[in-house]
Amino acid sequence: MPSTSRPLRKLGFLTIGLFDAADPGRGHESTLRLIELGERLGFDSAWVRHRHLQYGISSPVAVLAAASQRTRRIQLGTAVTPLGWENPLRLAEDLATVDVLSGGRLNPGVSVGPPTHFDQVKGALYPDTADAEDFGYERVRRLLDLVRGKPVTDFSGAEGFEVYSDIVQPHSPGLGRRMWYGGGSLRSARWAGEHGMNFLTSSVVKVETTAATADAEGAEGADGPPDFAAIQAALIREFRAHHPDGEAARVSHGLVVIPTDSASPAQRAKYAEYAARRLPRTTAPQGPARQLFAPDLVGTSAELAERLHAHAAFREADEVAFALPFTFEYEDYVQILTDMATKLGPALGWRPAG
Repeated sequence: MPSTSRPLRKLGFLTIGLFDAADPGRGHESTLRLIELGERLGFDSAWVRHRHLQYGISSPVAVLAAASQRTRRIQLGTAVTPLGWENPLRLAEDLATVDVLSGGRLNPGVSVGPPTHFDQVKGALYPDTADAEDFGYERVRRLLDLVRGKPVTDFSGAEGFEVYSDIVQPHSPGLGRRMWYGGGSLRSARWAGEHGMNFLTSSVVKVETTAATADAEGAEGADGPPDFAAIQAALIREFRAHHPDGEAARVSHGLVVIPTDSASPAQRAKYAEYAARRLPRTTAPQGPARQLFAPDLVGTSAELAERLHAHAAFREADEVAFALPFTFEYEDYVQILTDMATKLGPALGWRPAG
């Protein structure tokens, strides 16, 4: 484990794109304005979450297509798209199209597993094939192959006035190197590394009893709760141990981080209350999957930098995508992003992009 943090090279943020059901346009416009603000502040990347049948962005590829026409430099990502809802071939076409429109700035992040509440939605999502669908890593492999230019069919060439390609069109050659996997288990970390993907971490990990996590101090310690940072660091090391690029393999570290430098007293109180309400779920693994949540980090940039420099997983990465809380107002996000770019980022060794 590094004794000190690597200087932060890339600063990003993540938003769910919350909206009011009675006025969804306003919420989507707010998300686009935040991405524009992020570019002006020098952020390296902006990421959107994927939410189905909720009041958050359900079609991030469409939103990022719009964002690509309102920005020129900032990288645009999904963190993450659950592939259980997607047809890999159609998604590959959409991703390549937006990557071309953005000038090569798209960073698709994906994950696997059955869709949330699958028993309730399978009749609408897969009315004829629900029992035959594969929601495992094979779905990611198919998407990777298609994005990277593997032939889809054995037919290509002219047919009358129509001309056909045997690979997904448009083809964006650099997109295959910008595919990310969002994982919280050792198996996912290993699979992502073996398949040459980049790795997204988040504020959720799976508590596992394995040799890799046993070596993470406190991960299953008898003297207290599992150590989230140690488990997350073990995931990063597992990923890089199986990636062709080794220690140079890209990892983005992600937590909910809320700087308060320029916040009003009312905002500071709201942020503290938000973190306090979510704190109980961080003390023990939750549910059959034994998911462990990280505490939200709230404080001045100096305080946050000190805590992050002491975080075992943060010390392993030089890229971050800090998550914005779900339920705040637009003005709160402006304050948080401004403090991230002008106070916290520099305290972590980051310099804004030109």
